[in-house]
Amino acid sequence: MRLVLAGTPDTAVPSLRALLASRHEVAAVVTRPDARAGRGRTLHPSPVKEVALEHGLEVLTPGRPGDPDFLDRLREIAPDCCPVVAYGALLPRPALDVPRHGWVNLHFSLLPAWRGAAPVQRAVMAGDEVTGASTFVIEEGLDTGPVLGTVTEPVRPTDTAGTLLERLAGIGAGLLVATMDGLEDGSLRGVPQPEDGVSHAPKLTVAECEVRWSLPAHLVDRQVRGATPNPGAWSTFRGERLGIGPFATADLPPDVPALAAGELHATKRALLVGTASGPVVLGEVRPQGKRAMAAADWARGVRIAQGERLG
Repeated sequence: MRLVLAGTPDTAVPSLRALLASRHEVAAVVTRPDARAGRGRTLHPSPVKEVALEHGLEVLTPGRPGDPDFLDRLREIAPDCCPVVAYGALLPRPALDVPRHGWVNLHFSLLPAWRGAAPVQRAVMAGDEVTGASTFVIEEGLDTGPVLGTVTEPVRPTDTAGTLLERLAGIGAGLLVATMDGLEDGSLRGVPQPEDGVSHAPKLTVAECEVRWSLPAHLVDRQVRGATPNPGAWSTFRGERLGIGPFATADLPPDVPALAAGELHATKRALLVGTASGPVVLGEVRPQGKRAMAAADWARGVRIAQGERLG
């Protein structure tokens, strides 16, 4: 089939590479316009655009996918199908009507669970033991279209949203290619999503990522891992924001005192913080305006006093 892939971040790159290596023709890619980043606020192309240019593909960067010039060019390319992976913009009806097989989204959950922008983060925070990826035909509703294929993936106890998403992007690329194959040979038919089991995954806010030390340790752990790497979990110390990385998996040191929620206790090799069900060992922290560092090293530098707390 003749394809136009829509995608923007690193997450979409495995799918683009897999489609380029498949029997299908990738005629062009659609991605978000170059964005400013870094201290110099210089313009940078999206990861998908970089890979597309390496392969000599046409790159379309509409400000909005409903722009008339973009729609005219898409009709000229005449794709059979438009696979979508984390494109980052809503598709209007005139765009949806162009390819004969529609726009097929690779979504990183087992639909109808976790419809929305942050399915992987929400799955980690909810303590899901199994998640996966789904391909479905895009409709005008939010992730509501008929499902074409699924693949499952266990959520490991130490997974962050970042490590889990990396695995899902890899296995999802194979699912997307298989979906294109099935649409081409007519072996796939979309299955309507059930009404039961629907959950929603709105984008995480910075406020949601403030660590709640008053929760039991396993819930605090989920919150931190689900917010890693983006937007990033955080707390406050001496009135300034402190980024909080995933907890260390090492055993607790002996003779740890009882700690109140958020209370800190430093040993020679570890920094502990209290939760509602007992202390945890901090792994890395990121002081405001600085790079991440080992929590024990940070504790030695700030000289934590007895009874000081996070939050």
